[in-house]
Amino acid sequence: MKNVAAFFDIDGTIFRNSLMIEHFQKLITFEIIDPEIWYTKVKKVYLEWEKRYGDFEEYLEILAGVYLEELKGVDKSYIDYTAEHVIKLNGDMIYKYSRSQIDWHKKQGHKVFFISGSPDFLVSKMAEKYGATEYRGTLYEVDENNKFTGNIVKMWDSKSKLKELKGLIEKYDVDLEKSYAYGDTTGDFSMLKMVGNPVAINPNRELLEEIRQDETLKNKATIIVERKNVIYKLNPLIELL
Repeated sequence: MKNVAAFFDIDGTIFRNSLMIEHFQKLITFEIIDPEIWYTKVKKVYLEWEKRYGDFEEYLEILAGVYLEELKGVDKSYIDYTAEHVIKLNGDMIYKYSRSQIDWHKKQGHKVFFISGSPDFLVSKMAEKYGATEYRGTLYEVDENNKFTGNIVKMWDSKSKLKELKGLIEKYDVDLEKSYAYGDTTGDFSMLKMVGNPVAINPNRELLEEIRQDETLKNKATIIVERKNVIYKLNPLIELL
């Protein structure tokens, strides 16, 4: 008998922020990264986004570049230590809807997979916290001295996620038509399209547009928007302003 699976993106889908952003801030707090880096390389684009003049994806892209650059040569033990703090202090900062769906899938005996572009050392800890069957995240390579090389194997685009998804589907003999996927950006599009029950949680405009233009998804995707203590279930063809 085939297995039913639930594939979850993490950042913006389960977690209400970005794990990488939270980790970056912890690295600064512990002065593993020079606090001055925030002011010279990140603060300007962050404030543009915070005031809603700039784009979150642009802010995240710039921060990701700085994050990777600053991690090069850092001992992994320091990274793991701060990662533990992120999950301990912020790991419960998730959407109510996502929490209830994870619990529901586990009670149904479904396989639960976390597929995220965040660093693998953060994704692994979230997967452990919420009892995921398996996880996949962006791999941050270390050398023979246990220091980060600055090289990564990315997991944040649709093509990379699709490759890993196929491996999990084969390994666990997944019934795709009965399975579920949850995402919030275009990096999750292929994941949403391959299952019978796609759910976009607080999708960005680009993902919503792709869903609306896809003949299959626009008729079966569920759009969930969670704000304050209200959860809205919307039609993908709702007017965009």
